[in-house]
Amino acid sequence: MSFEGKVAIVTGAGSKRGIGKAIALCLAQKGADIVVADMNLEGAKEVAKEIEGLGRKAIAVEVNVTKESDVQQMVETTLKEFGKVDILVNNAGITQPVKTIDTTEADWDRIIAVNLKGTFLCSKAVLKPMMEQKYGRIVNISSVSGKRGGGVYGGSHYSAAKAGILGFAKALAREVVEYGITVNSVAPGLVDTDIRAGLPMEKERAIWETIPMKRPGSAMEIAETVAFLASDAASYITGEDIDVNGGSHMD
Repeated sequence: MSFEGKVAIVTGAGSKRGIGKAIALCLAQKGADIVVADMNLEGAKEVAKEIEGLGRKAIAVEVNVTKESDVQQMVETTLKEFGKVDILVNNAGITQPVKTIDTTEADWDRIIAVNLKGTFLCSKAVLKPMMEQKYGRIVNISSVSGKRGGGVYGGSHYSAAKAGILGFAKALAREVVEYGITVNSVAPGLVDTDIRAGLPMEKERAIWETIPMKRPGSAMEIAETVAFLASDAASYITGEDIDVNGGSHMD
């Protein structure tokens, strides 16, 4: 899986212990130049610096994926700096552990906006340059919660957003396949990142017991799956989703 000469945008890649950072580093280690996109510009800059230490080019871009103007600027900056965009990884996302009865309308709108609307806006923004070059790889980060209906970390609004990503990806895959663009998704289970740092250890260990492998996944285990789907080794795969969850959900 060589990404020499490829340019990748990874959203939500500015967290110190996040899946996005692992994906950005994984693609860079395999030869890609990276646009590190995040609302946290300082965090994105730190990740970009790590990537440069690997001998690859990287830029940090501040972006709110719920704002179309921000997303358009992110893609324009990418095209200005690198001349193209080959890979988009829609990783930016947030969660909230709350029951439906306690979920406010604002809660619902915020979770749907970041996770689902953000995936739509970013995907739409890269379509034109990808279609023009007759090549592209879009990989979305969904969740086991979107397939099994929660039960890990996050409310029904989070499950709805992550399930929506899967449906969106399948529909988009059909639309753009003739342009050499594939669209796939990865559905992680419990992963050892900061997004679930507030989960009580007692509850987390109870979740471990429901996982056949009896442990959470690592961010790099997710990143390697993303890299496969973004590579030419997966050129005949589109509209698919891969579960990376230690066996906690199988379909």
